[in-house]
Amino acid sequence: MIPNGCLSFEDEHFIESSVAKLNALRKSGQFCDVRLQVCGHEMLAHRAVLACCSPYLFEMFNSDSDPHGVSHVKFDDLHPDAVEVLLNYAYTAQLKADKELVKDVYSAAKKLKMERVKQVCGDHLLSKIEAQNCISYRHFASCMGDSRLLSQIDAYIQENLFDISEQEEFLKLPRLNLEVMLEDNVSLPSNGKLYTKVINWVQHSIWEDGESLEHLMEEIQTLYYSADHKLLDGNLLDGQADMFGSDDDIHFVQKKTIRETDLKQVSSNSSGSLSPVAGTHTAKHEWKIIASEKATNNSYLCLAVLNGVLSVISLHGRNSPQSSPTGTPRLLKSMSFEAPQEDPVDQPMTPMHYARSGLGIAELDGKLIAAGGYNREECLRTVECYDPATDSWTFIAPMRTPRARFQMAVLMGKLYVMGGSNGHSDELSCGETYDPNTDDWTPVVELRTNRCNAGVCSLNGQLYIVGGSDPYGQKGVKNCDAFEPALKLWTNCAPLNTRRHQAAVCELDGFLYIIGGAESWNCLNTVERYNPENNTWTFVAPMNVARRGAGIAVYDGKLFAVGGFDGSRALGSVEVYDPAANEWKMFGNLTTARSNAGVTVVGNLIYAVGGFDGNDFLNSIEVCSLDTKEWSPYTKNV
Repeated sequence: MIPNGCLSFEDEHFIESSVAKLNALRKSGQFCDVRLQVCGHEMLAHRAVLACCSPYLFEMFNSDSDPHGVSHVKFDDLHPDAVEVLLNYAYTAQLKADKELVKDVYSAAKKLKMERVKQVCGDHLLSKIEAQNCISYRHFASCMGDSRLLSQIDAYIQENLFDISEQEEFLKLPRLNLEVMLEDNVSLPSNGKLYTKVINWVQHSIWEDGESLEHLMEEIQTLYYSADHKLLDGNLLDGQADMFGSDDDIHFVQKKTIRETDLKQVSSNSSGSLSPVAGTHTAKHEWKIIASEKATNNSYLCLAVLNGVLSVISLHGRNSPQSSPTGTPRLLKSMSFEAPQEDPVDQPMTPMHYARSGLGIAELDGKLIAAGGYNREECLRTVECYDPATDSWTFIAPMRTPRARFQMAVLMGKLYVMGGSNGHSDELSCGETYDPNTDDWTPVVELRTNRCNAGVCSLNGQLYIVGGSDPYGQKGVKNCDAFEPALKLWTNCAPLNTRRHQAAVCELDGFLYIIGGAESWNCLNTVERYNPENNTWTFVAPMNVARRGAGIAVYDGKLFAVGGFDGSRALGSVEVYDPAANEWKMFGNLTTARSNAGVTVVGNLIYAVGGFDGNDFLNSIEVCSLDTKEWSPYTKNV
C-alpha cells in the first residue's frame, strides 16, 4: 500500500527471523563483544542486546572505559545454567527453565535487575506452593527481599498451618519454648494479643537484658501472666519484675533502628541455623507473627519472625508445676473449630521496615505511602508502600535525596515532596515528584529559599508550601508559596499571620488550613485558614492543646489533629475540628504517643504511622475508625 505516494511496508516475520539469527550468532560466538565469566564458565554475547534487557548491565556497559572493546563481566554468585536461561530470554523473549532451576533464575534476574523475569519466576513458585515446600519457599523469598512473594506465602501459611506443622522442615526450625504460669481463674488472652506480649518480652530480653536469641531457645523460658493482663519474667517474681504489654499498651517495640547504609541481614536455613546469610535482603530487625493456633486447651503454636529469624514459638500455660510441658505441642485438626472466642486475626499490623520520624505520608491509589524520615542514626531516602488488603509493606523507588522533616502531597496523581533536611545541611531547597506509572522520582523546580519543617499541600491544581524554619532553624517563617506544575513556576502568596514551623497543613472545602506548630520552640494551638479567592489568611478557632509535629487528616468533612509534641512530651491525644461549628473537640487517644508521625486516610480509616514516642523511633502503625472512635494496632480493624 502506498498512501500519499510514500512506500509503507511491514514485514511481520522480520523481527522473529532477526532474533533467531542474533541468537545463532551468539551461540557461534560471531560479532560478540561481551565475555561473561560465571563460576568458571565463559559465555559470549552482544553488549547491545544485554543492555536492552538488563539495567544492571546497561549501567556497567555505559561506564565502560573502552566502549568499543570487549567487555569482561564476572559473576561468582550466579548459576551458569540460570544465566544461560536469561541469555536465551534476552535473545528470544522465551523463558524456559527446569523446575529445579527456577530459584537460580530468579536470583540471577534479581542481580541483573530483570524485574519481569523475577515476577514470572515468583508467580511460578507460588503456583507450586504446598505444605511440604512453603517453609523453604519463604526462606528463599526472605533472602531475596521479595515482599510481594513473602506476603502471599505468609497468607498460604496462615490458611494451612495445621498441615505445615507436621512437615519435616517445620520441625527443623529453631523454636522458642515458653511456659506461662497463670494466676487462679486467669486464662490466656487471644492468640494475637498473647504473641504480641511474647514478642515484646523477647525484644526486651535481647535489647535490655543482653540475651541472645540462641540462648533464649536453649531451654524452656518461664513467664508469668497476671490477673491484670501483665506478662512478667518468671525469673524476676520477687517484686522487681519487668512488665511487657498491658491491654492498653500493646505494640511492637524497635529500640534499635535499622541503618539504610548498614543494613544487616539474617536468615535461617533448613537446619535451623541462626547465623546471618551473606547477600540476603531481609532486615535483621524484622519482627512478625505469621500464623498462630491453639493446639490444646492451654497450649499454643506460632510461626513467627524473631529478629529476622523464622522461628516456632510453642507456649504452654499452667497453674501448677506438675503440668509442665514435656515437648512442643502439636496442632490437632479435630480442634480447629474449638474456642470461638479466639481471634486468630487479632494481631498487630505489619510494621514498616524502618523506624521513621519526620516522614512524608500520603494516600495514593488506595495504598499508604511512607517516604523518608529519620531515626537516631540517619535521614532516609527509602519509600515504603502499605497495602491494607494484604497487611504488607513493599518498597517502591527511593527518593533521589535523603530527607526528613518534610510533608508530602498528591497532585494530579503524583507525589510531591519539597524541602526538608538531609541530615548533613540544615535545610533543602530541592524537591521531587513520583510517578506511579514509571516508579521513578524526578526533580521539581527548586524553592527560592531553603525550607525545613514546612507544610505541603495541594489545592486547585497547585502545590503549596507553607511556613517552615528560618535558615538557622531557630524560629518559624510566615512564607507561603504556590507551584504551578504546567508553568514550572513558584509564586508568592499572602504570608501567615504567625510565624510557624512544624505545623500541619491540609486542604478542606477549597481552603488551606495550617494547624499549631511553633514560633520558635513555643508550641502553638492557633489555627489559620487560607482563602485562595482573595489571597488572605484568617484565624479560626484554636485547638484545645498546643502542639507541634502533629499529624493531620481530613475525613468526613472534618480535620483531625493527631499526636504531636507540647513542649515537654510526645502526645497521644487527638482532637477534631468541625468547620461548620468552628470548634475543636477531643477525640479518642492513640494507643502510642507519637510526635512527627505520618497521618493520612485510606479507605474509611485514619492511619498513624511511625513517629517518636519520647524514647524510641517507631515503625509501628495504628488505625482509627470513626464508628468506634478508638485507635487500634490490630489487623481486625483494617
